[in-house]
Amino acid sequence: MNTPSQQQSQSQPASSPLAAKRPVPSADDVLLPEYSTDAFYDELVEPDGRARPDARALLDLINHLPTGELLRRQQSIEQSLYRMGITFTVYSDQQGTEKIMPFDIVPRIVNAMTWQHIEVGLKQRIHALNLFLDDIYNDQHILRDGIIPEELIQSAGTLLPACRGLKPPRGVWSHISGTDLVRDGQGAMLVLEDNLRCPSGVSYVLQNRMVMKRNFPQVFKASCVRPVNHYADKMYKMLCTMSPRQDEPPVVVVLTPGVFNSAYYEHSFLAQQMGVELVEGRDLLVDDKDRLMMRTTRGLQQVDVIYRRIDDIFMDPEAFREDSLLGVPGLMRAYRAGNVALANAPGTGIADDKVIYAYVPDIVRYYLKEDIRLPNVETYVCVREQDRQHVLANLDKLVVKAANESGGYGMLIGPASTKAEQQEFAEAIKKNPRNYIAQPTLDLSRVPTMIDGKLEGRHVDLRPYILSSAPDDVWVLPGGLTRVALKKGSLVVNSSQGGGSKDTWVVAQPGDQTASLRD
Repeated sequence: MNTPSQQQSQSQPASSPLAAKRPVPSADDVLLPEYSTDAFYDELVEPDGRARPDARALLDLINHLPTGELLRRQQSIEQSLYRMGITFTVYSDQQGTEKIMPFDIVPRIVNAMTWQHIEVGLKQRIHALNLFLDDIYNDQHILRDGIIPEELIQSAGTLLPACRGLKPPRGVWSHISGTDLVRDGQGAMLVLEDNLRCPSGVSYVLQNRMVMKRNFPQVFKASCVRPVNHYADKMYKMLCTMSPRQDEPPVVVVLTPGVFNSAYYEHSFLAQQMGVELVEGRDLLVDDKDRLMMRTTRGLQQVDVIYRRIDDIFMDPEAFREDSLLGVPGLMRAYRAGNVALANAPGTGIADDKVIYAYVPDIVRYYLKEDIRLPNVETYVCVREQDRQHVLANLDKLVVKAANESGGYGMLIGPASTKAEQQEFAEAIKKNPRNYIAQPTLDLSRVPTMIDGKLEGRHVDLRPYILSSAPDDVWVLPGGLTRVALKKGSLVVNSSQGGGSKDTWVVAQPGDQTASLRD
């Protein structure tokens, strides 16, 4: 496992060594005079108050807006998003009502060099994880060679024995993935989590960009922001390549659990953007030839590709949970027969396990014979005796996570926790150490954010989206979902925990033809 010093050496340098020798900035250089970075790494503003080079056009515009104009635009965007019905559902909400995803008008800006580093690292990571998934469900060389303890795999709640022997088309298990990144206090970009099952949030990326284009058209052109509007087209073409029937136009559908799912808006939006049917399990059946058929007003129609937004265990009551009413009986039979393709393949959840996450640098070295480009956050695995004792002795300083929880649940943020909460987690760790990992509390980078009519720094993370047509054919959406912790001092960016989102601008190099106004 990488040490913090190794992680820093593998990442981009946080800043130039000449930065300390810069002259004191003039009033013209400080574009947000009342804004303070508060000793955190800020994505838009240098520690001395200067705008970072790629943020200058944006901050210059903000600085010259009439008093109250930025707030007016923020409110206008919020009203637009409300009218669009861009919502999510929090299951713990007692009333079960839909909520509008909070949005902040100040974007995160990623320069071309940083993005190239991210893109290369993500392609490497998803390539290795697809090889890992194929190996785990087939030959298991990585276990026989002792790279990962076999008991960690066998005890994983997300391992699906029913998937043993599966060979997805073109060797790809996770076609659509989202990797959560953070930047630490020194400016190093680190991987926080992997999401290879059903990563959500890309609809917010596309809608955020749409409303931002209307409010800052001149800045987009001046900043050479790379477009994101082609994501749905890219995804549709990738899904079409998976079709078992290449001699005729494929029938692609999006499979949703239904209107009560927290991400139903996104399911509907992506189906509409791709021009395909949005279906529920009751709309599909498997016939006596193990073909997947869709009920239509014109009779049954064969389905070639499913983009599924249903968890593995609910997909098929014949193969997984017998009581599932969300899936399609016989779907795994049709899949194994090669009559339908699934994105993502069932079984990918083992690569999301936070204990397995700690071994990803080893996974990359094992399969690709390369050092990892985007390092992990330093991680303590509680099933290891030495790590567990360190975690139990330092619960007030660490972030503790359950291996298979998401959305900010099952987590202890040590510095913000009570003694009672620490004791509760200590008992849980002792009872089931396999289920917990811990990480240092990072000083996450910040971005200026509109809070009560003025700009204040708030912590952010970044979820880029990756499409994999083949192990060597991987595409990364230029940008992704920047999630922001809207509560002062909070490190929890999840929407279910009060977080919001920002547009993410990847700035192209001068002359780069990928930057345009086609968004």
